[in-house]
Amino acid sequence: MIVQRGPGWRLPLLVLGMLSLVGGVLAGLARLGITVPEIASSQAGNHAALMVGAFFGTVISLERAVALGRTWAYGAPAAAGLSGILTMAALAPVLSRGLLVAAATVLLAGCLIVIRRQLALYTVILATGAACWLIGSLVWSAGASVQMVVPWWLAFLVLTIAGERLELTRFLPAQRIAPPLFVASVALVLGGALLVPWQEEAGLRIFSAGLLALAAWLLRYDIARHNARQHGLVRFIAICLLSGYFWLALAGAMGIAGAFAPGHDLRDAAVHAVALGFVFAMVFGHAPIIFPAVMRVKIPYHPFFHAPLLALHGSLALRVAGVSPEAFTLRQHGALLNALALVLFIATMLTSVVRGRSPLHARTPPISPKE
Repeated sequence: MIVQRGPGWRLPLLVLGMLSLVGGVLAGLARLGITVPEIASSQAGNHAALMVGAFFGTVISLERAVALGRTWAYGAPAAAGLSGILTMAALAPVLSRGLLVAAATVLLAGCLIVIRRQLALYTVILATGAACWLIGSLVWSAGASVQMVVPWWLAFLVLTIAGERLELTRFLPAQRIAPPLFVASVALVLGGALLVPWQEEAGLRIFSAGLLALAAWLLRYDIARHNARQHGLVRFIAICLLSGYFWLALAGAMGIAGAFAPGHDLRDAAVHAVALGFVFAMVFGHAPIIFPAVMRVKIPYHPFFHAPLLALHGSLALRVAGVSPEAFTLRQHGALLNALALVLFIATMLTSVVRGRSPLHARTPPISPKE
């Protein structure tokens, strides 16, 4: 039986994810020596777990639960969100890590059901992304270092986004070479992540080559490059996507040069080129469509949507410019501005929700562009 839960069921889960976002951002600032509340600074070592597992894990699995329409699927965002709360409160670390494993398991189970309904390359890639989250969470739960976990968690985010973009290529003329090239790129990402525990340097370089290949594939075959010539929301989404692909390509190029290796001067730049430049650009672009679908609210487009995107990319460029030890202050300033860009984005979305409730937009049909 398919059960569609209303916004009253979803809002508390979204709030849990947003709390993890706040905690994760503050923990990340603490890692750079920026003064933040003690509850956040004490979790500096859990920055990746809060951002990837607790925040993105909650948001992604909540979206999938809504689409799947099964009550049990909401166990994934609930477990991921609760994991973030326990982590920030420094309570039961074994339980908090176990909850991430449980969340990833439920998400993967939902993806496998979707594959049974519709066997297609994009559904397999989405399930592969969920499996990467599960593997990374199992490694994290076993007490491995964050260096062993990060490739899997980044693969979770990258493959989830790439799989969703792959689905939309059906709106374009078929290209025979595109699917094999996509699979080869994914194979590099997965092969590199698998090799890291035994040959870390080689594994990270192969992983990075996969990121670069995926970025090139998305720039060439994604519908975004066609939609960039459109107007309004469709154009905004396309700009978000294309700018994100640039950061993914840059991360791959830096990674091939060794940037993902622990202690490398470019590590912070490479990791955040993926996590901020690529992933959050996708969030900024998809939020006006996904958030209304999940929360049943209207988010009418406004040209000001471009302001948080510009702030995100500008602040990240500043952060990347501070890669050398001598420019560490520049990196700190960039990180602070990263956080402010996220605040500006959230404020912009909330303001748009309020606008969507006004009589002016009350009868406006929802926008569902081909992204």
